[in-house]
Amino acid sequence: MIYTANKWKDYRCIDAGDGEKLEIWKDTVLRRPDPQAIWPKSKTCKAWKEADAVYHRSNKGGGQWEYHKKLPEFWTINYKDLTFRVSPTGFKHTGIFPEQAVNWDWMSNLIKAHQDEEIRVLNLFAYTGCATMACSKAGASEVVHVDASKGMVQWAKENRDLCGLQDHKIRFIVDDCLKFVEREKRRGRTYHGILMDPPSYGRGPNGEMWKFEKEITGLIRACLDILDKNALFFLINSYTTGFSSIVLEDLLKTTVLEEHPDGVVETGEIAIPLQERELLLPCGIYGRWERK
Repeated sequence: MIYTANKWKDYRCIDAGDGEKLEIWKDTVLRRPDPQAIWPKSKTCKAWKEADAVYHRSNKGGGQWEYHKKLPEFWTINYKDLTFRVSPTGFKHTGIFPEQAVNWDWMSNLIKAHQDEEIRVLNLFAYTGCATMACSKAGASEVVHVDASKGMVQWAKENRDLCGLQDHKIRFIVDDCLKFVEREKRRGRTYHGILMDPPSYGRGPNGEMWKFEKEITGLIRACLDILDKNALFFLINSYTTGFSSIVLEDLLKTTVLEEHPDGVVETGEIAIPLQERELLLPCGIYGRWERK
């Protein structure tokens, strides 16, 4: 299954090709690298030359922005009833992965459909908290937001305030995700929804090493120890190159589904439509378990 993030009003991907994508974030046009866009750019899209800022990769790793006009330090965009902070970072990112809107909608709809239940949600590798806010806004009893970066957690708190969720029960934790899950098991805590968006490679706050292919199975098994017997959903998103949705489906069927046979597993790709052409920009894979 392919899910397309096509419900945005403040964001559009104008075109993509030749290893880049051209996006408009409210009123700001950004041009960023994208290794998936190996096809040619549109020959008729003049907006490529009108970008407000262009991110250039460095041969030594990383890169930098070239600004064609002065941009604010940050601005905000809306997705339905959510408001998020946007800011170009030194690693080409903006604080939002717009394709993830398809997962925000899926979780929000599930939570709204079970408003009569207590729903505690755990968001691992939670970044700037867009999914955290979506779940909380939808009516989750509690959302626990875990990320190893203090800066990203602070950004998530700003998104909480922008979404008007100061009075909602959201806990922000700066920690290594696996260590936090293991501590929650010892505390006897459980969650009705668990989502994770692990990096291909990463480090925890104390230098803990993470490699997706090596660590993901162990993390899933650890999460099963704190997944409530009346769980509602389990979601994994991955941008790891070479890790297919079939592998993710097999992994979820042999872990989550075995312990929670009252649900179904679905996997596939998520994508963003291109405004200029009838093409989709692939943006990683998803794996979902949902209680039936």
